[in-house]
Amino acid sequence: MEEDRTSFNLTVESARLETALKDRRRYSKTEEGDKDRRNFDWIACKDFTVEEGKRQLREYISTWDIQPCWLYSLDFLCSTEEEEHSIFCHYRARFSTPTPQRPIQGTVSVYFVVAVSKVMPDTLPVEVVFIIESNRLVHTPGRTTFREKWLADVIESKALLRREVDL
Repeated sequence: MEEDRTSFNLTVESARLETALKDRRRYSKTEEGDKDRRNFDWIACKDFTVEEGKRQLREYISTWDIQPCWLYSLDFLCSTEEEEHSIFCHYRARFSTPTPQRPIQGTVSVYFVVAVSKVMPDTLPVEVVFIIESNRLVHTPGRTTFREKWLADVIESKALLRREVDL
């Protein structure tokens, strides 16, 4: 798509998401995966583009129950391929709560991988998973209810670490 693995080192989070998608295909039933994706109308594989992926992720993030003080930027990081099976598009949403008094504050990243199948019927929707920075749990839209507390916890952990290191 725009970049490949050689020009961008995947984050630990992105690599974990890619592995989770590959494992899911290996060990789960197709019907179950299709049912999960119906909770949000993801685009069909045949219609997917990097920009459409960004648009859909923004739309999905807008369904989260978070305070309006959380602002974010969404970036496409890279795409990787799994031989003939899938293309994985990696995105990062970086959240912060800037204020006029403190415009530069801590950030927390949420990493997304959108899997575009090259072997299933191209009318099937893409698969999407995400992970919060410094966490291990892989979340699936439709199975997970996003919690604002996850963002706040990462910001707080970073602030505590910063205070400890500054001593």
